[in-house]
Amino acid sequence: MRRIGWQLPLTLAFGMLAWVAIGPVVAAIPAIYVAAVAPELSRIDLAEHRLPNRLVVPGLVVGLLAAAGSWVTTGNPPVVPLVASAAYGGALLLLALGGGMGMGDVKLATVLGLASPTVTVALTSPLLAFLLGGVVALVVLIVRGRGARIPFGPFLLAGYFGALVVAAVL
Repeated sequence: MRRIGWQLPLTLAFGMLAWVAIGPVVAAIPAIYVAAVAPELSRIDLAEHRLPNRLVVPGLVVGLLAAAGSWVTTGNPPVVPLVASAAYGGALLLLALGGGMGMGDVKLATVLGLASPTVTVALTSPLLAFLLGGVVALVVLIVRGRGARIPFGPFLLAGYFGALVVAAVL
């Protein structure tokens, strides 16, 4: 019950941000899903350095169903979310194969790509995630030295919601 105290207001704020940035369209559904799981994903990743499949994998299904629904309702293929998902997930997969990311980060990046309905969100989200994560990684490197690890999931999520803010302002 203690977690609900801080997670529920964040979830509602992120959900409202998604609604304002994207609007009342089918493409907003994956963003609202991400808003619903973001606080718990961040909490778990910060505490345990993992992103549980039970929270991330349903986002893949939600994103793909929303892409199909968007295509049916608008008549336009959802090119941006599909390309963003493949590019973002593919880029993190390459980093994971090199040992720099976990597979939870790869799956989360794929979900965030599917939840990116515009080019602005699709490009800004990873940019902000890597900028924020890079700054924190640099500080951790200076303070703790080589070999220290940081969870990247919270930065992926912060980058995504930052990109939604940019999209809402534009």
